[in-house]
Amino acid sequence: MRHFMEKDGEMFAEDVALSEIAAKVGTPVYVYSAATFSRHYDVFAKGFEGTDALIAYSVKANSNLAILTLLGKRGAGADVVSGGELTRALRAGISPDKIVFSGVGKTREEMHLALNAGIFQFNVESAAELDALSDTAATMNMRAPIAFRVNPDVAAGGHEKISTGKKENKFGIAWEDAPSLYARAASLPGIKIQGVDVHIGSQITQLDPYARTIEKIGGLIKTLRADGHTIETFDLGGGLGIPYGDGGQQPPPPADYAAMVLEATKDLDVRLVFEPGRMIAGNSGVLLSRVIYTKPGETRNFLIVDAAMNDLIRPALYGAYHDVEPVKSGANATVSYDIVGPICESGDTFAVQRDLPKLAADELVVFHSAGAYGAVQSSQYNTRPLVPEVLVSGDKYEIIRKRPNYDEMLSSETIPDFI
Repeated sequence: MRHFMEKDGEMFAEDVALSEIAAKVGTPVYVYSAATFSRHYDVFAKGFEGTDALIAYSVKANSNLAILTLLGKRGAGADVVSGGELTRALRAGISPDKIVFSGVGKTREEMHLALNAGIFQFNVESAAELDALSDTAATMNMRAPIAFRVNPDVAAGGHEKISTGKKENKFGIAWEDAPSLYARAASLPGIKIQGVDVHIGSQITQLDPYARTIEKIGGLIKTLRADGHTIETFDLGGGLGIPYGDGGQQPPPPADYAAMVLEATKDLDVRLVFEPGRMIAGNSGVLLSRVIYTKPGETRNFLIVDAAMNDLIRPALYGAYHDVEPVKSGANATVSYDIVGPICESGDTFAVQRDLPKLAADELVVFHSAGAYGAVQSSQYNTRPLVPEVLVSGDKYEIIRKRPNYDEMLSSETIPDFI
């Protein structure tokens, strides 16, 4: 359930009109619904009620401190992929024993930071990382709790850039190398083996890839235990998809996912770990934008908005679909638009030949399903200020990331004396 809805011909976030936020904060602006974030987390958590499952929210989906604090207070842990994300999670009050550190390129400095904090688990993705982690932990007279991220060679995810579980992807260790690497880990002074990790992709809309993955990993767990390793945790990663309004395949409800996982893992005697991100954040936010111009072309009608690819890069990066609609509805005739931003790149295109009611300059439009991988991927390309973020709760709202002015943007740059 999402709390963005039309009331009296106008789009609201919970009980706040988007037009009010546009007037007070300006556009473009990300708008989040606290009720939707809470609801999505609760629905996922309910599926594993009565178990000791760790639900480590994937911070990379939306890392704003306010969002992390909101989810942390509901019991969420955190899946982090950098020292910065770890610092955010800790700053938001998430307990270190609920934090999982993933990613292929952890530095020794980041390892030191995570060991000092006392995190729950490192998901190790290579032999080189294993050696570096052991060295770092040993110099601190510690043992790092680890799970290897094993690549099961299961294809999943709607686009090649978000599929992570195939042989050609950079993630994880090769399936056939798992037994030898676990044996190597057991011999290292700074390592404590505690589990197995897997992550097969993003925007997954079917249960079958998960079922096949669990079956393969379940066999591996039995093999590893027979080899003398203690395997207490099974991290299934994230990747459960959301509806984007493109008429594509609908993802399974979290309750169906949970039922399948619990049934498939019932004999494994492991603590389950999950890293949901998009499923919680995606439909919890929208990008609100204003029309600058309409531009009739020789073959296309262009709708030029003040949001750009630096604010929402997903369409330019991997052809992602976002449903777009006017904030205020009307009875205007339908026009087919190419919806574009002001950046000097042909890739600054949000949609091609999208049918919308006829719009004019200064009208507001909303890009739906923008709560995940939106603000976190934004940049200041073309020296455009980072887009602000607003959190709505009932009839209240607050800016949780402000829009910097030009002086603030330039303040970190210096001109050398030798110029």
